[in-house]
Amino acid sequence: MACKDAVCRKLPVSLAELCIDTTLRCGQSFRWRKVDDEWHCSLHGRVISLRQDETHLYYRATWPASRRALIKPVVKVKKEEGDDESIKSEDDATVKVDQEEDDTEALLLNYFNLHHSLSGMYTHWSDRDANFRIKAPKFTGVRILNQDAWETLVAFICSSNNNISRISQMCHKLCDHYGGEPIATVAGHVYRDFPPPEALTGDGVEAHLRELGFGYRARYIAETARVVARQRPAGWLLSLRNPASLAWGSQPPSPSSPSLKSSSSSLSPPPGEAVVKHEQDQRTAHTSRSPTSTPSQGQQPDYRTAFAALQELSGVGPKVSDCVCLMGLGWGEAVPLDTHMWTIATRDYGFGGKKAAAAKGSAMSKGMYDAVGEHFRKLWGPQAGWAQSVLFTANLREFSHRLKATAEAGVKKEEEVGRDDGKLAAVADAVVAPSKPAKKRKTTVSTTRVKVEDDGDSVVATKVEVQETVVTPIRRSKRIRTGG
Repeated sequence: MACKDAVCRKLPVSLAELCIDTTLRCGQSFRWRKVDDEWHCSLHGRVISLRQDETHLYYRATWPASRRALIKPVVKVKKEEGDDESIKSEDDATVKVDQEEDDTEALLLNYFNLHHSLSGMYTHWSDRDANFRIKAPKFTGVRILNQDAWETLVAFICSSNNNISRISQMCHKLCDHYGGEPIATVAGHVYRDFPPPEALTGDGVEAHLRELGFGYRARYIAETARVVARQRPAGWLLSLRNPASLAWGSQPPSPSSPSLKSSSSSLSPPPGEAVVKHEQDQRTAHTSRSPTSTPSQGQQPDYRTAFAALQELSGVGPKVSDCVCLMGLGWGEAVPLDTHMWTIATRDYGFGGKKAAAAKGSAMSKGMYDAVGEHFRKLWGPQAGWAQSVLFTANLREFSHRLKATAEAGVKKEEEVGRDDGKLAAVADAVVAPSKPAKKRKTTVSTTRVKVEDDGDSVVATKVEVQETVVTPIRRSKRIRTGG
């Protein structure tokens, strides 16, 4: 049954706070399917169907047949004359329990990170960054998803030298072959849950994945699954999560918990001095702790610890680690840098000059990767990864038509202005005649670029003011006198 049916529920969410047509296509989650005007995906034992209008998100959960069998049919009963019509089932207690256990609304609030005020963050980033201010109006409602860390890890291992379409195919194949019993068939597709690491530890998994078209990624997935399932302690991935960003099904910390107090300010960028203080605290935390593979007992995790720990796994480099930190572990300051973001950094922010602009993202050294990430963290603040996702989306070919339409509108406006200027120029030429040879004016123009020095061991990124002398002609004119 689709989300169009009467049983569909709704959440009041504006398109400025969440746009599923953009968020579910921008390379974060790879298992959502769009059929007609609805999106479908299996999450935590159910198939969720979504559609959206300007003011609401409509959703429906389709459960496995074993669970649906517990729900008694609901029938309308006509009472005696004078009484209102009521609704009951053969067993009211069964229906009541089911309604209490259907936690899909809470799941969606958690999955879409709806406790963040996205419009407030867009305003914050636009105030700091002129480039973001230009691109953002065409890409409102792009949110970072709060996904399962294991699924995010495997999906981005698949992303190596790959595109969104092929990554999606691989994730669906993992569910089809290792995801267990089907949950339900919705809109013509059979849905299963994403397989846990234990399901991918068999001896024949790597060979089978190669047969399915995973290539060299098959070994990475099989080795990483064995390490997570057999060599790391239970709950290891969960131990790397930001305490302020709860995984689905985990218990919230006590309000008096030091970890919650210290990290709660990262949920939404506070104004003024609070932002500055938070960023200072983040930089202090980054430099004061040495990276370790796993937080010691009683130690609160931080972004740097998680970033380093994930890279001990097969097939995980800095970019994949940052993707998991941002989208699977809740670390908003993680800024994944791939070829798209490297292009943005050099093209739109002058990072590294012409030499860096000609290089490929894959050619970045570790020091260069860290320097670019720190540059954006300082520019955008504690939720820099969220801002990065907006510009990353704007750079995808699938959404290029949005910026093209904006550019064409700007060109059309310039042409109209140019035609008006031409009319004025014709009138001016009729009454203005040049006299002496034109003189020249020298003007000094100052621009700021980011200069990067990379010696292989360390990278220093500094802002450099460049002065250029521009020579422009000075046109002098002689007024034509007319007799009166």
